[in-house]
Amino acid sequence: MAKAPVKYYVVDAFTDSAFKGNPAAVCLLEEERDEKWLQAVAAEFNISETCYLTRITDSASPYPRFRLRWFTPVAEVNLCGHATLASAHTLFSTGLVNSNIIEFDTLSGILTAKKVSDSNLTDVSQIQNGGHECFLIELNFPAVPVNEFNSTEVSAISEALNGAQLIDVKRTATADDLFVVLPSAKSVIELEPQFDAILKCPGRGIIVSGVSPPDSEFDFSSRFFCPKYGINEDPVCGSAHCALVKYWSQKLGKCDFVAHAASPRGGIVKVHLDEQNDRVFLRGKAVTVMEGCLLV
Repeated sequence: MAKAPVKYYVVDAFTDSAFKGNPAAVCLLEEERDEKWLQAVAAEFNISETCYLTRITDSASPYPRFRLRWFTPVAEVNLCGHATLASAHTLFSTGLVNSNIIEFDTLSGILTAKKVSDSNLTDVSQIQNGGHECFLIELNFPAVPVNEFNSTEVSAISEALNGAQLIDVKRTATADDLFVVLPSAKSVIELEPQFDAILKCPGRGIIVSGVSPPDSEFDFSSRFFCPKYGINEDPVCGSAHCALVKYWSQKLGKCDFVAHAASPRGGIVKVHLDEQNDRVFLRGKAVTVMEGCLLV
């Protein structure tokens, strides 16, 4: 029997403008598909993340629950922020759920997405009746510790980052990414990485970050390079902020941040660290730029 067409949406996450932020393909599955097909579709889209949603109908939760899986063009990952935001945006904006809270069953456990009003809006009717520009989505994610990195390979990391001065080098506890602090946000923005050299560095990828100047609207800037997973630069890596906020909270003595994803596409992530429960709340907007059907 032929498979039913699969509806998909391409959504730019952590932005309120099309063709900015981080794109994700959100595929709505009526039935489970095998991993070979899931990976082939992700390779076909060839963007930083393709994700798959399957509604869970036998959940005891009071909120709608979906199984959610994330794939880069070459591999499945355990946690992805921007594709979760894109998934929640798709479900909220298309009316596929009638709740302001959604639960996702993932490889990182149950994650929640909540629709919240944009504090910049004062017209209640805009918030209730408007489109993507009228609400934010808040994701509840696990915090990710950063551990000490004792290695003789620091010079190789600096060379991979085009000779950048490294203020601090650590390693994330879960995804095994290198966590590199540069002298400033300006250093992060101007960085020209050497992707062939990054492939030879330890770990999965490299998060780079630097503190913003006092007169900036942002607290820190960051970029994420992951050529081993088919993504030279992830335009806005939401999950990286689960580690970034842990680090910068200790350095800056605060728990609330406005973070700048400093890739060429750019993006904004509002972040809160819940120290007591070791959770990170990521807030952002999203824009649907494309929709269609997979016919195979």
